[in-house]
Amino acid sequence: MIEKLAMELSFVTILLVSFASPSISSYSLATIKPWCAQTPYPQPCEYFLSHNPKYGSPIKGKPDFLKLSLHLALDRSMQARTNAYTLGSKCRNGREKAAWDDCVKLYEDTLSKLNRSVDPNIKCTSEDIQTWLSSALTNLETCRQGFIDLGVTNYLMPLMFDNVLSNLISNTLAINKGFYGGTNYKEGFPSWISPRYRKLLQSSSPASQANIVVAQDGSGNYKTVKDAIAAASKRSGTGRYVIYVKAGTYSETVEIQSNNIMLVGDGMGNTIITGSKSVDGGSTTFNSATVAVDGDGFIAQGITFRNTAGAQNHQAVAFRSGSDLSVYYQCSFEGYQDTLYVLSQRQFYRECDIYGTVDFIFGNAAVVFQNCNIFARNTPTHTNTLTAQGRTDPNQNTGISIHNCRVTADSDLKPVQSSVKTYLGRPWKKYSRTVFMKTFLDSLINPAGWLPWSGNFALKTLYYGEFMNTGPGSSTANRVKWAGYHILSAANASQFTVGNFISGGSWLPATNVPFTSTL
Repeated sequence: MIEKLAMELSFVTILLVSFASPSISSYSLATIKPWCAQTPYPQPCEYFLSHNPKYGSPIKGKPDFLKLSLHLALDRSMQARTNAYTLGSKCRNGREKAAWDDCVKLYEDTLSKLNRSVDPNIKCTSEDIQTWLSSALTNLETCRQGFIDLGVTNYLMPLMFDNVLSNLISNTLAINKGFYGGTNYKEGFPSWISPRYRKLLQSSSPASQANIVVAQDGSGNYKTVKDAIAAASKRSGTGRYVIYVKAGTYSETVEIQSNNIMLVGDGMGNTIITGSKSVDGGSTTFNSATVAVDGDGFIAQGITFRNTAGAQNHQAVAFRSGSDLSVYYQCSFEGYQDTLYVLSQRQFYRECDIYGTVDFIFGNAAVVFQNCNIFARNTPTHTNTLTAQGRTDPNQNTGISIHNCRVTADSDLKPVQSSVKTYLGRPWKKYSRTVFMKTFLDSLINPAGWLPWSGNFALKTLYYGEFMNTGPGSSTANRVKWAGYHILSAANASQFTVGNFISGGSWLPATNVPFTSTL
């Protein structure tokens, strides 16, 4: 109840905190109103543009209004970051401190995304901007979620969460959507991957081109992955940096901030990075990841990422990615609840194995899984959900697309499969979006297909689709009758292909990972 009241603070109250002595700019309300009326949240748009002398240049058309809205969100983001830092001393216990730590990092990243969107020296498309804005909004929601995970919503969270900033980013998403027409892919890799790295991924021994080697027996440059990542962060230049991780089990948690890192292992089940952090163990979901990647352009090949906390410890992430234009090839992600956190931005998974129980592929990236194996495990809750997609705004260009994959029961579930209900997904957030296309669904899938999150929440606003799936669990005869559920036409399904959904033709070819651009 306290959290709900905090989230529903009146707009006037928030503004009084934000601007103690506003100055009227050259914009009049009459000038601003028609423009702000085109946004989902006109009130903050009108207020800030008519109460700050910084904003006053002529608005000659929609591009000017988009630029103005981006700068408005950026300014508010800087205030929010400053406010976040000042709240650190107010943390009363370790759980509040853990949630606050996440928020500081997430606000920094939000500021970075907005700066990139307005930087005239960065050549970017409207799709790039929509991706970065979607990620910025996801960051704010992730900040809030950390307090919820740890049950500490009543004190610090209302001060930390900036609802006005969320509204301003949503406004900018809506404006930019008019310029964003999606992109087309060509056969091969997404175009974000250069020809050189396509060849690297497809070569018989990509490890032979490594910059440094990790080996537990001392035969490499470093004995831990963490030390190798630290070394990579100090390299000169920004080109691709390849780290070969020899076979072995590396018990460590790893965070990758640098861009253009490639981790190459000796194959799934041979090179293993493992940890056991969990929400029940005191971590936020965000910070429970065994391996977390924030640097853009990340590539992983031939590695198992594992979290061994077990189903009883609830959220426990094996791998978290907020890496834009990232690729995962022949990797395994092993855990129980919340195994693979596809947090944000554009991602592509090919020939990977993903194991879990509850919501084990989740997050708010624009992500395509292709030719992957998805294994549901036995769970003490007797209910499995493969996906929990986290889109909070209808203009975010995000969603989970599962194309030409296989969904089956893991060995521990098969003997008790009849006592466990397994669903394709459930709506974690209001505009949750997930599609399964040309995928084999084994008999473990419940005939209803999809599970509600809570009552009627999101059933009209979500977007769930199925297209030409096969297998005993693929029949749509008894699927849910929700307004947001669709049996897709070929035209609709094509919107969620590698070529169209994540513009793979423009970046994947450079990675050398094979992909199918179309249905």
